[in-house]
Amino acid sequence: MTKKEELHKGLKSLLKDIEKKSSVEKTDVVKKLSHTVAMLSIDKIEFNPFQPRNYFDEVELNELAESIRTLGLIQPVTVRSVGGEFYQLISGERRLRASKMAGLKEIPAYIRIADDQAMIEMALVENIQRTDLNSLEIAFAYQRLIDECILTHDKVAERVGKNRSTVTNYLRLLKLPPTIQNGIKKDIITMGHARALAGVEDPFVQLKLYNEVVSQELSVRSLESRILSLNTKKETKIPANKDPNVLAVQKKMEEFFGSKIEIQRNEQGKGHFVVKFNSDENFNDILEKLGII
Repeated sequence: MTKKEELHKGLKSLLKDIEKKSSVEKTDVVKKLSHTVAMLSIDKIEFNPFQPRNYFDEVELNELAESIRTLGLIQPVTVRSVGGEFYQLISGERRLRASKMAGLKEIPAYIRIADDQAMIEMALVENIQRTDLNSLEIAFAYQRLIDECILTHDKVAERVGKNRSTVTNYLRLLKLPPTIQNGIKKDIITMGHARALAGVEDPFVQLKLYNEVVSQELSVRSLESRILSLNTKKETKIPANKDPNVLAVQKKMEEFFGSKIEIQRNEQGKGHFVVKFNSDENFNDILEKLGII
């Protein structure tokens, strides 16, 4: 029997008659499932009928599908057992759709059981405390706390005993291109490299710098120096008539919001500023800092 077959048999045994198990037995099952990634038949996973998102950009899906064909699905989806060998998607619909487009027959998944909200939170927090997790695995666990336990960045930080900025830095790894995520997963680059690359906005520049890190074996400090040099070149393109006081305010606002800020102001003092965001999560962070939510 192969290792994969043994894992599948073990999971079937864990999930068998789950509703008849005692609370202590269920807790043990949840702990095991929280850090076990199973390979599930894609045909056995049904979409979540309560998924609020109903539009997926076709271009982005095709790009993700092409990446999955090359590298496989790096971030597992999360499913709920609905009896037998069938499962219902909890999170990761975009990844599931792209995997189908890529022609995959099986994908990696975390399995949850029904009504295990409190237990899964405890199990995930416990799992994060392990010392053998790589940076990407920690980021996945933080994202699962957000998606499955409906927690904010602040609440996640509180649960795991970390600073909010630490949690945010890990979550930013999930925005990196799949090639770089794969590099983190395989320990080709360190968390320090990944954090520096996550601070670069352009994914093409991220990949260029990543390739330089790998080919030239750059240290984190060398990478940060190159990024600083790129940013300095961008700053020289700022119009000469830009008020230095306005630039100083803009910089402080960007540090506060953690987002790009654009300030337009004429000689009479009239103008406007724009706070940019690149995801719903980023948008919610901004709203939190404004005290709106």
